[in-house]
Amino acid sequence: MNSLLQQRGVVAIVLLSFCAVVDAAESPERKVAGNVLISDREPKVRIQLPNDVQYVGAERWELLGIADCELHAFVEADQQQDVRKLYWIQFEGYLPSKPNLKHHYDSPRHTTIGGLDFYVDTGARADSDRVTPDSDLEHIQRLIRAKGFNLPAGMISVRLVHLLDDQKRKELMIIYSEDVASTGFSAGDLNKGGKAFNQWKSTENDLIERAKSKIGLEVPKES
Repeated sequence: MNSLLQQRGVVAIVLLSFCAVVDAAESPERKVAGNVLISDREPKVRIQLPNDVQYVGAERWELLGIADCELHAFVEADQQQDVRKLYWIQFEGYLPSKPNLKHHYDSPRHTTIGGLDFYVDTGARADSDRVTPDSDLEHIQRLIRAKGFNLPAGMISVRLVHLLDDQKRKELMIIYSEDVASTGFSAGDLNKGGKAFNQWKSTENDLIERAKSKIGLEVPKES
């Protein structure tokens, strides 16, 4: 009996240890203090956003079974909790079990923020557009709504992606979005085939400049 209890005790300890490892793996690693996000690894950066942002929260999970994904959401919202601007910061790396996967970005546009090179893409999206189940978009939308915020009918966004090395398996992604209503058009109007598509070029250029002016990024010097 004592031997059996000891064996069960060992099993319990192993299970508790395993659970602790799983919990740790699923807990966000990066820290947030007010409007500043601090990452100590992959990459080591300090990201500062405008003073009037509200931190919504973070989530970390296995994205579509292929990547370790950690996202953080900040918003600028009015008194009715209607989101006017969104700052979506995401750290992502393919799992060791997927050794042949790598990120592919073909945007010819690049910009430099804090000394890091970023691919630049833009787009307009309606809130009613289809969302892939368990995607990072679904996760961030659910997180924002769970905290009592309301997403607008559409948003215009600039996506900034920094690949950490030549292997292209890890990335830092920052998405800055604004309520499309600020343009006087809908997302459909600004997309190809829409009545205001001819105005998209100037709209996206201004959006990129606003994003760059609002996102402060610092790479700490190695001591």
